[in-house]
Amino acid sequence: MKTLLKNGTLIDYKTKIFEKYDILIENDKIKEIAKNITTQADNTIDCTNLNIIPGMIDMHCHLREPGFEHKETIETGAKSAVSGGFTTICPMPNTKPTPDSAIVLQKIIEEAKRVNLCNVLPYASVSKGEKGEEIVDFKELKEAGAIAFSDDGMPVVNSKMMRQAIIEADKLGTFVASHCEEKSVASGAINAGKVAEQLGVDGVLPEAEEIMAAREIVISETNNVRAHICHISTQTTKNMVRDAKKRGVKITCETCPHYFTFTVDEVIKSGVNAKMNPPLREEKDRQAIIEGLKEGTIDAIITDHAPHAEDEKNKGLATAPNGIIGFETALPAEIMNLVDTGDLTYLDLVRLTSYNPAQLLKIDRGTIEVGKIADITIFDPNQEYVYTKDIVVSKSKNSPFIGKKLKGKVKYTIVNGKVVYEG
Repeated sequence: MKTLLKNGTLIDYKTKIFEKYDILIENDKIKEIAKNITTQADNTIDCTNLNIIPGMIDMHCHLREPGFEHKETIETGAKSAVSGGFTTICPMPNTKPTPDSAIVLQKIIEEAKRVNLCNVLPYASVSKGEKGEEIVDFKELKEAGAIAFSDDGMPVVNSKMMRQAIIEADKLGTFVASHCEEKSVASGAINAGKVAEQLGVDGVLPEAEEIMAAREIVISETNNVRAHICHISTQTTKNMVRDAKKRGVKITCETCPHYFTFTVDEVIKSGVNAKMNPPLREEKDRQAIIEGLKEGTIDAIITDHAPHAEDEKNKGLATAPNGIIGFETALPAEIMNLVDTGDLTYLDLVRLTSYNPAQLLKIDRGTIEVGKIADITIFDPNQEYVYTKDIVVSKSKNSPFIGKKLKGKVKYTIVNGKVVYEG
């Protein structure tokens, strides 16, 4: 099977290519990259005025299966992911049951293979049942297919356990992704401040994230091991990671589109659909996150795609569950709030969404080169549209982007050489 991509703008961070090329795909691999390929193909795609980038990798999302299929399933989540241009996704382990054993983990992997839309590389939990009481068998789970480890959604409170987990994961050539939340100062619905006071809800102090982030930096530095901080959202966390990296600490981190797109003021407009954990912060934090992406402090952009059923979200701001869907709006948010503003180039964007995530996960993806697996995202950077509830692909509809005009539309997603989405 041969697929030919004609006249598209190839953007690849590793090779620093940013110009028009044709790309020939044969079976699952990239066969040729040249200015004018005339080879006969089974499928020719006209990519005029479209950008071609390495398949986007989301190293932090939630698919809800097993246990919460009313919110999302592996199949509906994968459909949402490929419609947003993602070719590889890494679901977190806060499911029921938790993938704290090889049996549960392998069932997730088997279902993803059955769905066969994108690469699904699941996390295993750090502790049994994400209860923070007993550590899992890291070696067994790594051998069973765990891409990394996390108790995301539940912070590992016990520092001795977290230290052991980070060291064990590092020995196995993988990592622990830490959900940084110091529970004693984390109670509340949205970021602490004027908006919380105006809406009459308790506010989450920024220190909730920052205290735990500081702990992971200390563990990483003291033991010369890598730790990874999930979804950073504050200026102080960004500054701590930046300073640690300058000292040579093996700390890495990620952020989400909502933290460089919105501030806590969005809660006034979108209500529960702008409630997540960590919460949306202040403008100084939003600017700091953008600065962290520019300067290289923040290694990757992830979605933290977190679907919830509408009746669950409509319980009111104080009690509604945290989280928003994110697969379908990540690329437009990045184009509009990073590239169009002049803060990042498209090469920078590929670094943060494809190349770096592949490096962090240690997978042979994230670049478009001859001989590599053909995981490719093709998008129109200029197409504008309104993101309405009826075009949402995810099973859940909890998004602050609903009703807003977006710019940037995925046209084709190719996984392992196969076109899995055409929009």
